[in-house]
Amino acid sequence: MSQNTDIAVSASGLSKSFDGVVALRDLSLAVRSGSVTGLIGPNGAGKTTFLNVASGFWRADGGSIKVFGNEITDVSPERIARLGVARTFQNIRLLGQMTAIENVLVADRRPALRSLCSAVFQRGRVRKSQEEARQAAMNHLRLVGLEGKELQLAMSLSHGQRKLLELARALACRPAVLLLDEPAAGLFPKATSQVEQVLLTLRKAGTTIVVVEHRMDFVMRVCDTVIVLSNGAKLAEGTPEAIRRNKQVRQVYLGGGGSLGS
Repeated sequence: MSQNTDIAVSASGLSKSFDGVVALRDLSLAVRSGSVTGLIGPNGAGKTTFLNVASGFWRADGGSIKVFGNEITDVSPERIARLGVARTFQNIRLLGQMTAIENVLVADRRPALRSLCSAVFQRGRVRKSQEEARQAAMNHLRLVGLEGKELQLAMSLSHGQRKLLELARALACRPAVLLLDEPAAGLFPKATSQVEQVLLTLRKAGTTIVVVEHRMDFVMRVCDTVIVLSNGAKLAEGTPEAIRRNKQVRQVYLGGGGSLGS
């Protein structure tokens, strides 16, 4: 199968409805490899629906979606994850009774950690893989600013710390494509700055990031490209500055008033 490595995620004619309510309407878009792309729009515009389809949690009714040229329209979340796609959720989904580092470790997909045969016949290799996974988990926690919190139960962390932990857990999947659903929602400035630095570090390393976010100041600072959705369809696409000045976007998004951030 030929692959276009310049485009990490592409959608063509994507549609999705729920009980007659259209969530995605003939949506086509392309996300460049190694970029940070913001997906914005009013409530109900289809942003989270797109992430759910792109990660395999929901099936599209029509159209197609590809990751690095691989068709994933009817592929399971597990197979999509093996293609290098990881995501976070708007509503935090952590294992509250497990520690921070355990939450990160459960996302590690190293075969040696999952294989019973390896555990029985290759104990040395498994032990080494476990040590490497633990060190990697500590590195992820350090990257998101949770060093020193690794032994705390997830349920005991603050809202902001749990958002950061979910991001660290996504990083444990070693994603080529990272889908983030409102990563800055409800965060204080220090945690918001931490998330921004993580995204910039990942972009420098070549990770492709798609961010759904309502905080326009955050979007304008971290994104290379912004795609605006309205009623399940693409309304506009461009640089943050171009989107900020777009009169049609301002009309749909803000009713013609206010600011889209700086």
